[in-house]
Amino acid sequence: MDKKQLENILPDWAMTTNCAITVCDADMRVIYMNEKSRETFAARGGESIIGTDLLQYHNERSRSIIARMMATGDANCYTIEKNGLRKMIYQTPWRLDGKIAGLVEISMVIPTDMPHYVRS
Repeated sequence: MDKKQLENILPDWAMTTNCAITVCDADMRVIYMNEKSRETFAARGGESIIGTDLLQYHNERSRSIIARMMATGDANCYTIEKNGLRKMIYQTPWRLDGKIAGLVEISMVIPTDMPHYVRS
């Protein structure tokens, strides 16, 4: 996918939202990082990881989860705590013309005492 095609499918607001958004294509190449994602991955090169193989940054367990998401279209969601911050990670395939075209990861800082509501 070239830059023009990518610009047509990604909304402008995604660049400055307060969560990290990282997108890869079906070949597992990083094709998009918003500002927060670039800050998050600055130690690994920030914007310079665009175009690199996403799998090189993941262990074997994570690679199998990525393969499952690409094969089934299922999402993967979990929380982590790193450097004193608690984050929710949401990973899901994205589609182009109905076919899985890659993955998107949305990472957001959440409070440790985040309320949970059950609604009916």
